Amino acid sequence: MIVDWQTIWLFGLASFALAVTPGPDMILVAARSAAQGQMAGLVTQFGISAGSIIHAVILALGLSQLFLAVPYAYDFVRYLGAAYLLYLAWQAITSRDRPSSKAPAHKHPSLDVIFRQGLLTNLLNPKVALFYLALFPQFLNPEKGFVGIQILVLATIFVVIDLVVHAVVIWLAGVGRSLSKNKWAFTKWPRYFLALVFGGLAAKLVFDGQR
Repeated sequence: MIVDWQTIWLFGLASFALAVTPGPDMILVAARSAAQGQMAGLVTQFGISAGSIIHAVILALGLSQLFLAVPYAYDFVRYLGAAYLLYLAWQAITSRDRPSSKAPAHKHPSLDVIFRQGLLTNLLNPKVALFYLALFPQFLNPEKGFVGIQILVLATIFVVIDLVVHAVVIWLAGVGRSLSKNKWAFTKWPRYFLALVFGGLAAKLVFDGQR
């Protein structure tokens, strides 16, 4: 067996602990669900999960070490990610929640756009790559060979656990949205909160990433 059951159990516990700890991904999917519905939150999570798998593939290929060896590469991706998040914040602020008689409504982005936003938000965060580089080697056994496959197996476990935990968050945020008596008012303020989340993540990338 490429990854033994003890390693799977320990890595699963570590992944669960990380998934239930409030972080940027949890805040993002919750804000998206509250502002645009459960489906939007779930599709955002699918994008984040796809990004996590791609980071795992990059780690398996050994490219994550590039960020450690070339600081400028890390900074380039970091600032690019921050700029993209600020763009998403601007989109959230300028969108409309319902049509008016004087101006056409700005529809919510389609699900494929929401998926790409979740994917790019994850991919353009070099801290995710460094996190993988710090966590995964602790659970790898080079003596069994196929280290790349071990990484992909662990990444799949991490993604599944993260998806299940965040699905609960998405459901709760969506329930709150559906129970609101004034749905337009309820979705108006989460829209600004979503913009605040994007802006906060951008600031975190810029300031926390300084080394």
